[in-house]
Amino acid sequence: MVVAFNVTDSGQGDWAVLQVSGELDLVTSPVLRQRVHDEVAEGRHSLVLDLSEVFFCDSSGVGVLIASRRLIRSCQGRLRLILPAQGAEDGSHVNRVLGALGVRRLFDVHPDLASAVSEEAGPLSA
Repeated sequence: MVVAFNVTDSGQGDWAVLQVSGELDLVTSPVLRQRVHDEVAEGRHSLVLDLSEVFFCDSSGVGVLIASRRLIRSCQGRLRLILPAQGAEDGSHVNRVLGALGVRRLFDVHPDLASAVSEEAGPLSA
């Protein structure tokens, strides 16, 4: 089975939004890394990564998320992840992976786009 990996971008107010779908792994993670770098290079330092349609994430995908967090923080920017309780197939795989590795607490996690771009809503608890 061939699974398409896709990253699309949009804007929501002050936020740049990258919607990611498919598998985030050794082959595809460099694509996401480059897209995040492109956003920052273009001066967009408030970034939402919508990972609700990612149904597989390996250690290289987690590495890209951590590197993205580091890059955004170095620019005094904001990074938010969308990791809903029910994601791509059977719940948010990325959410479970980040939790199992003990790094979920590093991220500002939200259940949906409206919450992620809102200034009033707080993140989901870790």
